[in-house]
Amino acid sequence: MLIKNKKSATLLALMVFVLGCTASKDSASIILTHGTDESASGLPSYVINTSNATYYLEKTGGGLSSMIDKDGFDWIGFHPEKGSGHKGEYRGFPNAIHKQDGSYFHAMNAGTDPATSAVEINTSDHVRIIFTSDNGMWQGQWDFYPERLDFTMKTVSSGYKYWVQYEGVPGGEMDPTDFWYGSADNKSHSINEPFIGDLPSPEWMAFGDVKSPRLLYLFHHEDDDHPDNYVSRPHMTVLGFGRSNKDKYLTTPQTFSIGFVESVNYLDIEEAIKSIEP
Repeated sequence: MLIKNKKSATLLALMVFVLGCTASKDSASIILTHGTDESASGLPSYVINTSNATYYLEKTGGGLSSMIDKDGFDWIGFHPEKGSGHKGEYRGFPNAIHKQDGSYFHAMNAGTDPATSAVEINTSDHVRIIFTSDNGMWQGQWDFYPERLDFTMKTVSSGYKYWVQYEGVPGGEMDPTDFWYGSADNKSHSINEPFIGDLPSPEWMAFGDVKSPRLLYLFHHEDDDHPDNYVSRPHMTVLGFGRSNKDKYLTTPQTFSIGFVESVNYLDIEEAIKSIEP
C-alpha cells in the first residue's frame, strides 16, 4: 500500500498526528487552516483536519486534491501534470461538471475552469465552504463534520446536467487486491469488477485495500433511477453517481457524503450510512 506521487506516508502521518493532537476532545474536533497541497504541485488549498481524515480542498478549482487517512495514506492522489491522465490529473472528488457549461468542482488542472469561494461556517464541529463557478451558474456547498464530508450541488445551470464522481486510489495506490462493496448486495467485489446500473436505495459504494483497516464510502442522499456506474482504470477508480459512459443525468440539487469507516465489515458500512440518512 504505497502513496503514488505523494509525500511519504511517514511525513503525512506525522502531520495528521500533530493536527489531531491539537483537535483533542477538550478543544476543536475540526480545524480549518489555509495552506498548499505539496503533493499536488503546491496548489493553494483549504486544509480541513477532522477526527479521521485530513482533506485538501483546492481553492481555485473547488475540488478535493487529497483525502488522507489516519495512517497518512491519500485515497485520491491528484496531481495536475498535463497528460498524466488516470495517474494524476483526472483524479478527485466530486469532478462534477465536465464540459457542461464549463468544467467545475475539480482540483485545478489544465481543463478546469475557476471558481470563487467563501467560508460560511467555521466552528469546532462544522465547517462550510461555498464555491461559485466563474460564470455564476453553478454553486457547490462543502460541509465538513467530525466523521465525514457532505458535498451539495446547490445551484444547477439551467438546461445542463452533472455527475458526482470518486476518481481515486484506495489505500494510496490502485492495485489488484483492492475491492469494493455496494448497496446492491453484501459481497466483496474485486476492484476490477464493474458495476453497471442504478444502485438500490440507499445508494452507496465503498472501497478498500486488503492492507488497510478502513474503507472509504460514498453515499448519495437522494434515491433515483439514474445509473451509478463503476469501472476501474489501471491507475484509479471511476465511480460516477448519475453517470453512464460519458453521459450525465443529474439535473437538480443533490447531496453526497464521503468518509472513512474504521472497519472493513459490510455491516459497519451499513450502520455508517444509516447514521447519516436524511
